[in-house]
Amino acid sequence: MNIILLGPPGSGKGTQAKRIEQTHGIIQLSTGDMLRATTGSDTEFGRRVKAIMDSGQLVPDDIIVEMIDRRIVQPDCSRGFILDGFPRNVAQAKALDAMLAEHGLRLDHVILLDVDEAVLVDRLSGRFSCNQCGASYHDRYNRPSQHGICDGCGSTEFTRRADDRPDAVKARFEVYRKQTAPILPYYRDRGILRRVDGMAEIDAVTHEIDRILG
Repeated sequence: MNIILLGPPGSGKGTQAKRIEQTHGIIQLSTGDMLRATTGSDTEFGRRVKAIMDSGQLVPDDIIVEMIDRRIVQPDCSRGFILDGFPRNVAQAKALDAMLAEHGLRLDHVILLDVDEAVLVDRLSGRFSCNQCGASYHDRYNRPSQHGICDGCGSTEFTRRADDRPDAVKARFEVYRKQTAPILPYYRDRGILRRVDGMAEIDAVTHEIDRILG
């Protein structure tokens, strides 16, 4: 079973991908993780990708598709895969379909996590974490029991991701709306797009996804 999870930043794609992986035995393929693994490998392809990234250029679509192509033939992908973070536009979606067809494969489900943008901006912009142990907190929803002290390790040093600032989060949503949202009709017309309420409790989202996957 081959699946794509779609949704804006903070919609829970990573969390749900991990749950699908554990429940259905389908491997999660993150393009970010694959790029790191590829550039860290001592291969001609890895060195080529590393040179592109070191130069500050964006990795071209054909390289990303080739990277996925090389990954899905590995034994641990024999039961299928979950793509999280790719494709990001219609051109990538078409290139992915063409590559899968060469292997006699196809996408079975494209699942969109529908979310409320204003709520997610609030969720993401309030996040911070412990520098020492990495424990996650939120300004309103999950503060340390004792102000300024990590519950897990007692550290008093915390950090916030630069891309979690409200202006940065809104910019990421804008990119999503312009680039990724247009691929929804592409998959809807093929009859494989399913929408799930991403604002529901995590377990409820998981249950709905499991129902779709059957």
